[in-house]
Amino acid sequence: MEPIIIVLIILVVLVFIALIKTIQVIPQASAAIVERFGRYTRTLNAGLNIVVPFIDTIRNRIDLREQVVPFPPQPVITQDNLVVNIDTVIYYQVTDARAATYEVASYIQAIEQLTVTTLRNIIGGMDLERTLTSREEINAALRGVLDEATGKWGIRVNRVELKAIEPPTSIQDSMEKQMRADRDKRAAILQAEGVRQSEILRAEGEKQSQILRAEGEAKAAALRAEGEAQAIRTVFESIHAGDPDQKLLSYQYLQMLPKIAEGDANKLWIVPSEIGDALKGLSGALGNFGPMSSGSGGGAPTIGPQATERREKPTID
Repeated sequence: MEPIIIVLIILVVLVFIALIKTIQVIPQASAAIVERFGRYTRTLNAGLNIVVPFIDTIRNRIDLREQVVPFPPQPVITQDNLVVNIDTVIYYQVTDARAATYEVASYIQAIEQLTVTTLRNIIGGMDLERTLTSREEINAALRGVLDEATGKWGIRVNRVELKAIEPPTSIQDSMEKQMRADRDKRAAILQAEGVRQSEILRAEGEKQSQILRAEGEAKAAALRAEGEAQAIRTVFESIHAGDPDQKLLSYQYLQMLPKIAEGDANKLWIVPSEIGDALKGLSGALGNFGPMSSGSGGGAPTIGPQATERREKPTID
């Protein structure tokens, strides 16, 4: 009985192992390559799959999700013979598990080497300044080459990014000095432009101020002239309305003589010849008045036409 029991136990164990090898559960977004006697048979997709135990074997399990692989810095020589270190990051996805298994031995290593060689070809045709400012162009060129080369491997390259571009230390120092000089230059230009704009605005303000001041003075002069003209017209109309005679005019003239004689600069002044007749009439109207009376021994001053000549300024008490 004991040998039979041992055989039964062995059979149970074999059946259990066969069941385990027969049922294959593949996770979501994964695939498995099945070989039969060392030859590719089929690809197992996600879910429950049945294989022939001890005949079919699982060669490889492949993750079909998008993968991110950073590559270490690679020294690259630019067109102007400068060595720069460039870090790259590749975003790829396996689209054909069979091709990724049988078309290339190690697709990760193959993508890395292809990236390095392609990057050196692209950077070799650019100078340092263009390399630092053309990341999008380099990314697009890398992606195009990698996507075309890895298509037969069952891999699709979705994105290629340059993580860092590091020029030599001496070049970095020179670039920093150049950038500092450019910033100082722009600051000086902006300051000069601000001063220039300020001077222009100040000049415009002074110009406008002078124009407004001149317009104000012109208007004020016009208003003064108009006021004086109106005053003259009013006086003239008042005089004509009052109908003054020669005596009143002579009296007004005599009242104005002291004002005319005022001032050190007035050395000579002119007495009109017609004032003699006016003074005679005024003397007759006033009668006996001080020295101008006929009974005082001196008659009224006679001023004839000869008075039109220049005389020394008299002293009027």
